[in-house]
Amino acid sequence: MSHTARVAMVAIALATPFLANPAAAEDAVCYNCPPEWADWSSMLDALDSEIGVQMPHDNKNSGQTFAQLVAERDNPVADVAYYGVTTGIKAAVEGLVQPYKPEGFDDVPEGLKDPEGKWVAVHYGTIGFFVNVDALGGAPVPQCFADLTKPEYRGMVGYLDPSSAFVGYAAAVAANLAFDGDLDNFDPAIKYFSELAQNDPMVPKQTSYARVVSGEIPILFDYDFNAYRAKYQEDGNFEFVLPCEGSVRVPYVMGLVADAPHAETGKKVLDFILSDEGQAIWTNAYLQPARPVELPAEVAAKFLPASEYERAVAVDYAKMEAVQQAFGERYLSDVK
Repeated sequence: MSHTARVAMVAIALATPFLANPAAAEDAVCYNCPPEWADWSSMLDALDSEIGVQMPHDNKNSGQTFAQLVAERDNPVADVAYYGVTTGIKAAVEGLVQPYKPEGFDDVPEGLKDPEGKWVAVHYGTIGFFVNVDALGGAPVPQCFADLTKPEYRGMVGYLDPSSAFVGYAAAVAANLAFDGDLDNFDPAIKYFSELAQNDPMVPKQTSYARVVSGEIPILFDYDFNAYRAKYQEDGNFEFVLPCEGSVRVPYVMGLVADAPHAETGKKVLDFILSDEGQAIWTNAYLQPARPVELPAEVAAKFLPASEYERAVAVDYAKMEAVQQAFGERYLSDVK
């Protein structure tokens, strides 16, 4: 789905609240719903005030969520789970979630949901360059993956280790597609990262937002929403660049935990999150809603033009998950 296809009604959400009766508060448990990430703080508040469901903060990451669901398979604690798409696919394959199609499920484009309802995208980000312009030392803002191997960017480029960090792997998939590779052929990515290695890149294992803001890493392969957050909320001069060769969209998904102790409440949570009102909340954190919606004008103005986002594509996320480990091993042997 192109950015321009996002034509429905997030703007209407302000005038058409989610119809629910927040009677007595109910409790539910969501794994990996940290208030500082993706504006889960506002989402948790809205779940409480709009539909009367209280969920505690939870600061797991995707991998920790998966491991916890495995450990608790015979005695589940969580009702719903949130994670990167490849982890959601693994959870479905392992039988850790049960089918449920929330209200609004049919509006989510094909490829961004499991046909049986074991996972569904709730929002997504796009891979590109998160750039601290003031830290470039006068070099121009890079526009393409190919630019970053030039001597003028020596020691300025960072990307998370693709053998251990999902965003690093997503960036590798994007670079691979940029140079005519596909999920069956990662030769272009290996060649590109080998060339980039000659330019002294920084390769952290964990999220490095603060290191870009400080100028320690002038250019980081990262999601658009992190770059927009810096651009509009931090002191400094920051930009998001969607590479000229193209990139990939990366959904974050949710699912209803198998044998969830509060399954009916979990269903209400998923219904709200895919509602117009719920989808609008994600835009507070510069995330693109999963349903094809028209962003409010004041929000849309903060993103790159729709024409830029037409270069960002969806991929076969199940295949992306299936080949992730093999690519990580190859990266470690051939690049690192």
